[in-house]
Amino acid sequence: MKFKTAHGRVKHEIAGPLAEAKLADVDLAGVRLAGLDLRHANFSGAILTGADFSGAILQDACFDGANLEGARFDDADMRRARMRHADLYGASFWSTDLADADLESARLRGVDLKHAVLVRANLKHANLGADNLGGCTQLQGADLTQAQLAGANLRDAEYDSDTLLPEGLNTQNAGMQHRAA
Repeated sequence: MKFKTAHGRVKHEIAGPLAEAKLADVDLAGVRLAGLDLRHANFSGAILTGADFSGAILQDACFDGANLEGARFDDADMRRARMRHADLYGASFWSTDLADADLESARLRGVDLKHAVLVRANLKHANLGADNLGGCTQLQGADLTQAQLAGANLRDAEYDSDTLLPEGLNTQNAGMQHRAA
């Protein structure tokens, strides 16, 4: 498989199946991976700025410490994906399934999470400032303890009694909606 940018430049090539691909620490900036089956792939420490993963299957994929600035994950299946300490500045997760994902200490400033499913996701210590969680983002059962939410738009984000919220967050003032999962 050849990984190409939107302009057709080959950035990397691997032999064998994409599922469980070992792509740690590889520079894949700007590549188009939309619609691919990348289950269990390892992108730890990879440079994926501007990469397009729209509609991709990324269940159990690992992006720990990866640079994903401006990447697109719209409509992707990222259940149980790991993105600990990843830099996701300006990334788009519109309508992405991130159920049970691990985003502990991820940098999520400027990220579009509208209509994303973050049910039971780990967002401990994540920096969600100046992003867009509103628009029916599902946070039922998610752990947002010690998450940085200054400037975050939480209007219409859904939570339930199992959602762990940062100390002092007033869900009513934030415009959040209490809904069972």
